[in-house]
Amino acid sequence: MENTAQDIDIYDALHHMLIANQLEHGAKLKAEHLRARFGCSASAVREALFRLSTAGLVTFQEQRGFRVPERSKKVVAELTHMRVLLEGEGTVLSIRNGGVAWEARLTAAHHQLSHIEKRIHDAHETAGFEGIWFNAEREFHETLIAACGSDTLKALHANIYSRFRQQLMVADRTFGFISNNIEDHRNIIEAALSGDEALTRKKIHDHLARHLTGETLKDGL
Repeated sequence: MENTAQDIDIYDALHHMLIANQLEHGAKLKAEHLRARFGCSASAVREALFRLSTAGLVTFQEQRGFRVPERSKKVVAELTHMRVLLEGEGTVLSIRNGGVAWEARLTAAHHQLSHIEKRIHDAHETAGFEGIWFNAEREFHETLIAACGSDTLKALHANIYSRFRQQLMVADRTFGFISNNIEDHRNIIEAALSGDEALTRKKIHDHLARHLTGETLKDGL
């Protein structure tokens, strides 16, 4: 069945809410409440929730309905491992295939992210930076693999990144990691632009290594 514009809007809106942690982990997602919020049919909401459940951003159980996934150290470690593999391979393929056009896109994406992260680092109050940082960070990591030549790899990475960000958005809101991020992102782009494939893989791994044991989910876990 072909999706209508309204169906797509509802899906995109729910997708954003789930990734930005505007909904509590473990919270029940009631179609009637969401229907009233979006001004649409309950069936349209349920269809969007089923699609999100296939992407791993919503859980579904008989008798319990749809829920926001619980936070989990194990899940964080698994998603991080997949990000290391996909971003390492995708970036290496982009190094081989991307050329000057990809290098220019990557440089621009890093410049934007670096500027935002430096502003956060110097700010006394970081509230309100979450959305702009999230978009810039996602764009940088998507650009790393943008020239890999594999739509399958990019689609899988997009799903893994979304689930990863859903797990960590609450823990990341304090931005206690920002100093390391500035250095890590600089190291990644320098390695990638130098064409050193082994070093690029290592720098991507180093950037994500703190998540491999799930230790970033300290509050409540």
